[in-house]
Amino acid sequence: MKTLFCAGAALCLLAAGQAAAQEPWYAAKSDGDWLVRLRGIAVVPDESLTLDQIAGADADVDTAYMPELDISYFFTPNLALELILATTPHDVAGRGSLNGANLGDVWLLPPTLTAQYHVTQLGAWTGNPALGKIKPYFGAGINYTIFYNTDSGQFDKIDYDDTFGWALQAGVDITLQEGLYLNFDVKKLWLETDVTVTSGATRLTGEVTLDPWIFGVGVGYRF
Repeated sequence: MKTLFCAGAALCLLAAGQAAAQEPWYAAKSDGDWLVRLRGIAVVPDESLTLDQIAGADADVDTAYMPELDISYFFTPNLALELILATTPHDVAGRGSLNGANLGDVWLLPPTLTAQYHVTQLGAWTGNPALGKIKPYFGAGINYTIFYNTDSGQFDKIDYDDTFGWALQAGVDITLQEGLYLNFDVKKLWLETDVTVTSGATRLTGEVTLDPWIFGVGVGYRF
């Protein structure tokens, strides 16, 4: 995980340094309309499984570590839209009455769009209303999760339905230099989908709840 974070940060810092040296129209600036971030993320599911035909069935979905790219557009100094792009693989194992069952693995692609409020001032009552280098933000939005490249484990076939879900987000950008930021971010997604498990002539139907937490750290470049 540490190696992933360091590699992502190094790539972004290199790109930012080259752009700043050339001073083109897209040179870094703190009031630019666009902000691009590269993060290393940990996707931690808060999962459960129910099957209509098997009482007590449940499943365990493992944590995944991957890079994430997000692109933000600022309409005002405080209001922005952010598109979050990442894909993660997850191993799935049975528990409860399915304890010991191999449910294979699946890749998730959950593009997420959030509307954000970026805090630039705390208010005159603080005595120091400007936040300076620390720029927190909060967001809420929607995601559409695509399940693909499924391995069905010990079963003949497992199908997960693509689905919509909701998202909440909070984070902070810390200024490293003009237009370049260190970023910490946490998101909560609400994801539920229908699942079908086929083994021979037996067809099981049910619902999977993932509801992952997504923790991220990376760098951002604004222009």
